[in-house]
Amino acid sequence: MRVNKLLLWIFFASLSALTFTARAASSQPPNIVAIISDDQAWGDYSFMGHPQIKTPNLDKLAAESLTFTRGYVPSSLCCPSLASMITGLYPHQHKVTSNDPPIPKGMSNRDFQKSPQFDQGREIMSQYIENVPTIPRALQQKGYLSLQTGKWWQKHYSHGGFTHGMTQGGRHGDVGLDIGRKTMKPIYDFIDTSKKEQKPFFIWYAPMMPHTPHTPPDRLLNKYKDKTPSLTVAKYWAMVEWFDETCGDLLGYLDKNGLAENTIVVYFADNGWIQDPNAPRYAERSKQSQYDGGLRTPIMIRWPGKVKPQISDELAMSTDIMPTLLNAAGLKPSKEMQGIDLLDSKAVKARKAIYGEIFTHNSADLAKPAASLRWRWMIEGDWKLIIPAPQNEPTAKVELYNLKKDPNEETDLAAKDDKRVTALTKKLDAWWPGK
Repeated sequence: MRVNKLLLWIFFASLSALTFTARAASSQPPNIVAIISDDQAWGDYSFMGHPQIKTPNLDKLAAESLTFTRGYVPSSLCCPSLASMITGLYPHQHKVTSNDPPIPKGMSNRDFQKSPQFDQGREIMSQYIENVPTIPRALQQKGYLSLQTGKWWQKHYSHGGFTHGMTQGGRHGDVGLDIGRKTMKPIYDFIDTSKKEQKPFFIWYAPMMPHTPHTPPDRLLNKYKDKTPSLTVAKYWAMVEWFDETCGDLLGYLDKNGLAENTIVVYFADNGWIQDPNAPRYAERSKQSQYDGGLRTPIMIRWPGKVKPQISDELAMSTDIMPTLLNAAGLKPSKEMQGIDLLDSKAVKARKAIYGEIFTHNSADLAKPAASLRWRWMIEGDWKLIIPAPQNEPTAKVELYNLKKDPNEETDLAAKDDKRVTALTKKLDAWWPGK
């Protein structure tokens, strides 16, 4: 009888322990992986309809995600775009408007990047990011470990609040740029560390891919050589598929290690890219431009069992990612963040318009965002308004496009629709007057 009672006690004690363990596991905040493409046009994916480029891994991710096909970044340049994603703020708010500091008069760009003035300017830009909440810094409140890999402009990774990282202080990533192109091991080692410490993790996977230099493996380049007369285009297409392969490696690692179920994966591109067919550079109306070729990107959010996979044509912004992730982790966005929670369907449907801003490549004045402004833009429904800043684009004109009928922005309707231009301008000015 005593033996039976003892066995019964052991059984219920074990059951309680299992129940406690299950509750602890379910209450643990989700892991988060941010995959950030570098210089890729919004249509350059199989699932977005590209006739040649193959992206099977990102196609699968899109099918498993809440995928916004009309996603946007606020600014079509790497550094300010990445800074906006990780802070949830617009460039004019966090003040990192450009890739680099102002160039002193009479100094070449090459000499400037080797000068003390350059380091001083970059330090100021890094301090701006230290002065505002960031995703990894906020997640530390919930016990997260965080890893920076790939593109990172704000000097040492710790400036962004990461607990671990690769970039030591170089202009846009230094040794961190090995990720994807050369190795994935730092990510896998970090995941092992998080497991051992039993802590949730945040991973910033932002390889310099498909970004130049376009040096894809021959096995991929040979797939595209006969599909275009331009070698530069073939190299870019091959780079996109190479990047897709690395995404498959990362997502496959999560699957193999039983991590996918409690991991949120978010995806977007930092800015667009249209390949120049005659030179290894971007063509007009893409990177650094005010057009969708530089601003639009698919935005995906995968969270198995929590987020229903579906394709949405509602407007989304990269500035929405931080509020979305903070809410998912049980944290609150700051009042300064203008983004919405993309997992809140009511908020997504209620959104009327999105806004953005384009600045000079090198800042004109690190303390005054408006000094570097080139264009402000907004989209309301199918309509896109572009307003030039006279201080840097004195000869440019106001532009208006119907994106549904004219997705490539070829027919400017501003002169034919004064009333719409006036109405949208008032809304854009109310958001930020650019002064």
